[in-house]
Amino acid sequence: MQEIEEKLAHLIRTVDDLSDVVARQAAEISHLTRRVEMLTQREAEREAQGSGGVVLGDERPPHY
Repeated sequence: MQEIEEKLAHLIRTVDDLSDVVARQAAEISHLTRRVEMLTQREAEREAQGSGGVVLGDERPPHY
């Protein structure tokens, strides 16, 4: 009976530890989701203003 209680206590602690990890990950995911939304909105505003001028690869800059 004592062995079962010890295993149960260990399992309860493991579940609590995992619950803490999941809660931290959920908070971090929420934070990162808000940041991505903010950056997406900022980039959309920049494109709407026409000031998005990133030169990619073989693209010629606008002054050519």
